[in-house]
Amino acid sequence: MSNALAIAAVTKTLQKLIRQGIEQEDAGAEVSTQPLDKAGGNGNTQKKINIFLYQSLANAAWRNLDMPNRVKPGETSKPPLALNLYYLITAYGKDNDIEDHRLLGIAMRILHDNALLHPKQIEGVLPDSDLHNQVERISITPITLSLEEVSKLWGTFQTQYRISAAYQVSVVLIESAQAVKAPLPVLSRGEPNLNNGRDSGIAIQPDLTSSFPTLETLQTPNQQPSLRLGENLTLRGHHLDSEETIVVEFRHPRLSQAIQLTPKPGATATTLEVELPVDGNQWLAGFYTVTVGVKRNGKQQVTNALSFSLAPKIEEMTISTATGNQQQLTLTCNPPVWLGKPDNSSVILGQQVGFLLSDRELLPLSEFLPSVTTTSSDPSPDQKTNSLVFDITGIAAGDYWVRLRVDGVDSLLVNRTVTPPVFYSTEKLTVSG
Repeated sequence: MSNALAIAAVTKTLQKLIRQGIEQEDAGAEVSTQPLDKAGGNGNTQKKINIFLYQSLANAAWRNLDMPNRVKPGETSKPPLALNLYYLITAYGKDNDIEDHRLLGIAMRILHDNALLHPKQIEGVLPDSDLHNQVERISITPITLSLEEVSKLWGTFQTQYRISAAYQVSVVLIESAQAVKAPLPVLSRGEPNLNNGRDSGIAIQPDLTSSFPTLETLQTPNQQPSLRLGENLTLRGHHLDSEETIVVEFRHPRLSQAIQLTPKPGATATTLEVELPVDGNQWLAGFYTVTVGVKRNGKQQVTNALSFSLAPKIEEMTISTATGNQQQLTLTCNPPVWLGKPDNSSVILGQQVGFLLSDRELLPLSEFLPSVTTTSSDPSPDQKTNSLVFDITGIAAGDYWVRLRVDGVDSLLVNRTVTPPVFYSTEKLTVSG
């Protein structure tokens, strides 16, 4: 395999081959490797063959192959940089077109005779280059450029066109500097405690369904938009059964630890049902992701994650009159709301809370929030409150449908257990004059 000097080594090899051939027929000709605008500039009238590398492209056949004789089955490595090099061979005579044609003919005949380079022709042309060691032989192939391509190429260098021939040189393999990853060989397949330590063989199933436990859908009761504490969540998928243990994990972005629950009896391979506890001290309203951990043959497998929202529930609402005839609404909710860290000796809410009264939103009064006894970033029981106070002064007398919004999830207002659905009577607030 060759190193980063491979491109330069190819150019030097072509220069060497053409120079040796030219010397046998025309000792006065030079072989250069200059750009087109410099090869024949400044009034240079010396006979010359110029070799110009005008393009390099990735070789499609080799770009995703492992390095030969270096990577064994099961090992991984960066594929070599495989390149096709494109050269323009241009002849320069002494203001004589016939001389140009003769020089170009000699150069083309030399490349034709050496269409497949031998490693000995490459070895030694450039110090520290190991291009001659690569597995693939380097070939030289003439290519055809259209009139438009030729015009663009010479026009880029803003120089006068001279008779030329184009060639492709391939393939040049440049070895990656990244090391090969070679894992240890596998001693045996299958569990060592199965079949007396022998290979357990290939698992066969009658369909294309993945053999790993997978969650497909989550279903709330009565097609509610959100779940509440004390209600059942139905999980549907496949390969959810196990004779060992099944654990359903709930994760909330504000909780560092997952909440684990055990499915209700009667679970099958396609359906699990889990009941959320009524006690909400461990929970927060908001959005959750749920996964199922299935343990089989001593191995723990975890499903994909699906999301659902846990809605707060308004337990009680009381209206009172404070000093200065301020009307205050005290609301009790489940689960409790998380209190954040103290800010300048005052308590702030860690969750975003709003009370939707008909078509308006009210924010809780911070002076009625309990003090926080810890500065932990993870919600703990002494950082939560289920009692919130709102100022409803100026609200006109009447009956209002209300909702509590916590972290973007509203308490349920619509009762879907009946047809047609109705509003929950417990979500109505009566404001007297």
